Parts: sequence; C-alpha cells; structure tokens
Amino acid sequence: MAVWKPDPTFYPSPRDAVSAPPEKLAYVAAFDRAGTRPDAIAVVDTDPESGDYGRVVGWTELPHLGDELHHFGWNACSSALCPYAPHPHVERRYLIVPGLRSSRIYVLDTKDDPKAPRVVKVLEPEELGKRAGYSRPHTVHCGPEGIYLSALGGADGEDGPGGVALLDHTSFEVLGRWEVDRGPQYLAYDFWWHLGHDTLVTSEWGTPSMIEDGLNGELLLGRQYGHRLHFWDLRRRRHLQAVDLGDRYQMPLELRPAHDPTKAYGFVGVVVDVETLAASVWVWHRDGEQWAVTKVIEIPAEPATADDLPPLLRPFGAVPPLVTDIDLSVDDRFLYVSCWGTGELRQYDVSDPFNPRLTGSVRLGGVVRRAAHPAAPDVRLAGGPQMVEVSRDGRRVYVTNSLYGSWDDQFYPDGVGAWLAKLDVDPSQGGLRLDERFFPHGEEFRGRRVHQTRLQGGDASSDSYCYP
Repeated sequence: MAVWKPDPTFYPSPRDAVSAPPEKLAYVAAFDRAGTRPDAIAVVDTDPESGDYGRVVGWTELPHLGDELHHFGWNACSSALCPYAPHPHVERRYLIVPGLRSSRIYVLDTKDDPKAPRVVKVLEPEELGKRAGYSRPHTVHCGPEGIYLSALGGADGEDGPGGVALLDHTSFEVLGRWEVDRGPQYLAYDFWWHLGHDTLVTSEWGTPSMIEDGLNGELLLGRQYGHRLHFWDLRRRRHLQAVDLGDRYQMPLELRPAHDPTKAYGFVGVVVDVETLAASVWVWHRDGEQWAVTKVIEIPAEPATADDLPPLLRPFGAVPPLVTDIDLSVDDRFLYVSCWGTGELRQYDVSDPFNPRLTGSVRLGGVVRRAAHPAAPDVRLAGGPQMVEVSRDGRRVYVTNSLYGSWDDQFYPDGVGAWLAKLDVDPSQGGLRLDERFFPHGEEFRGRRVHQTRLQGGDASSDSYCYP
C-alpha cells in the first residue's frame, strides 16, 4: 500500500488544494430503508465531457442487509503531509463506510476500478465494541495518527456514551477508543479539529434509543437532545471544556472548522430552536484562554396550513428549516447551509465569520413546497437539500436528499424518494445555479435512498491541512 511519493491528491495547504483538478466521479451512500436489499455505494459520473455525465455508472452492493449507510470517508488525506504525520506515504484509495444501524464497517478499494469499488474488509460490530467500547459509527476523518471514527452508542447494547474510535491506517483494525479522559460528554455526533491548535471539537445529537425510532417529540420539547460543543486536547486526548449553547437550541450537528490551520474558528449548524422552530448557525472561536460560541445566522420557520403538514408538524402550523448539514468551501469564504425541512440550500459569504452575508439560495423539495428540479419540472420533489459536498476548487456543490430512514418517514410520510443535484458556483462572486444536465434521481438509485456524497480525489469536508 505504501507509495514512494505522497499521493498527488494530497495538498499541504488549502491555498494549493483549490487548484486541484475537477473530480471525475462521485461516490454516493445509498441505503434500503426496508433492509431487504443490500445497501450500496453508487458511482456517479461528474465529468461534463463524458457521455454518461450525471448518470450512475457504477454500483457496489454490500454483502449484508440492514446497515443503513450514513456518513463515510477516505482512509487518508492531506493531513498525511503534516510534519508530525507518521504515515506520509499512504494512498487515498479506500472508502471507510460504516453502517449507522448495524455498527458494521466496510473498507472499499477504489484504485483498480474506480467505477466498481471492491469490498476488501469487513469489521463486524463486535470488533468495534470489544476494542473501543462503541457502536453506531458515524463520522469518518482521516488524520495524522490514523482513521478517526465517531460513534453514537456504547458497546454490548449500552445506549452510551458515544465517542471517537481510532483505526489503523493500513490494517484498518480498531486500535481502541481515542479518548484518554472523556470528561462529561455523553451524547455524541460529529467531530473535527484544528490541527494547528492541537484542538479537537465534538458535537451532540443523541443516543441510539433517542434517534433510531424517529424524532421523539417528548424528548425534543423536554430539551433532552444535545446542545453542547466539547473541546479536547488533540495530542493528549483529554477533554478540556464544554460550551453550552442553551437547551432551547437542540442538536448542534455538523462541525466545519476553518481550513486555514492558522485560524481558530469554525461553524456548527443547529437543527431547531424549540421555542421558535428556527434553525441557526453558530461560530466557535477563542475568547481569551477559553472557547466560546456565538450565533451568527438564524433562519425562521415558514408558516403552513395544517393540511399540508405531516402529523408531526401539524400542532405547530409551520415548517422548521431543519439545518441538518453545512459545508465550508476550502478557501473559507462560502458556507453552504442546507434547510432540509423548507427545501432550500443557502450560500453565505463568511469572509467575516461573525457577519455572514447571504449570497445565494436555491429551492428544491421541502415538506410543503416540493419545488421541482428544472431537469424534471413535473416531478414534485420530496426531501430537501440535506448532505452538502463542495469541490475543492469551490465551483461545484452536490446535495442529496435523505436524512435518516426513520426521520425521513416522519417528515415525508408519502416517501422521500432519492435524488442528487449539482449546483454551479462562481467562487469569485458567489451565487448558485442548478446544473440542468446533472440530476440522477428515482429508479436510477434502484429503490435506495441517498445520503452522502464523497468526491474522487477529495472534497471540502474530508481534508485537513497543516500549512496556511
């Protein structure tokens, strides 16, 4: 597996990464909600010069049922160029693909035939439980010391605490839990880091029993879901500080730190304010010797008539935006915010992170609007922009529409469908425009729902850089 020269998809700095060549393929996690057919990695052609542009050109089914693929990631990335990286000559060739519901982890090799990734290793849930004490693996990040993997649940049927496990870069074996001192964190979700500041950040969603059967309204209104961020000493693997957003702000999920390693700030999206149904985006930052968070974006709920709403939302007479994902362009200029409930993707100029400026918006799907794609104007879309992925040069943005099986069913009880859309961006001016040539949807995904996209060669949410 070792190579003599660093992988050409690795870049020492975000400044270099924005000059990376455009991706030719996208890998998309597709899952069968019923669990009667295997989940799959769908491969989509993203080369505008190809005759198959915007089509599913590869399909790798997994060997088990009921995994519910969710987030996944590359085995290695630009962080391997850090001066203290113990693995500078690994390749970005393997996709690490966890099953959120099964706790099984797949390793897929994309090198020999990028359109047909090959399953080369399967880690059974018992291995993650026995070695790390966790279950329900979620976020995957390639880091300088191995492959980091967050998990929502404890081992052996325990509901928690969740945490972060570490996998070996080359054997993919579970080394153990990452934390030496977990501190007060119990609920887990996402994590990322500031490599230049030796700081790791984690967020909170809920334990398996709080999420697997759908959104629990009693827990939500009781303010029992997560509402804190946690800051850790990355090198010493110890909890340093918890910052509470306030329990009205339920579910701070995706974490997007600045790519420039000299900057010590980042963004987190919050799903819902239980007092107003608004969604929000916060920036974390240094405040003297401590970390602090400041709300910088608030997106209000949209009024709706009860007859247009699913049972879960009828008592409220409104659609919450439900910010379920955000993504930050590699140049740290534009933040993309998905509003899965109202069916909107927003683009903000965050050159000044404390004063974001709305620079673009596109409507697709939504609980009530069901906005169509121009490539299929007669199709009322369900779901909304959900997981967001941005190309390294910042010119292309990809969005998928499924959140999580049981939650899809609550907010879109008539079916969420499956679609992947691409938007074009002028990174100098901002703004968003749907690509009418690129819209794989419906049966092209063979009855599966689509959750997350990874781009060949890397993307904005999978690389970390050690030089500005």
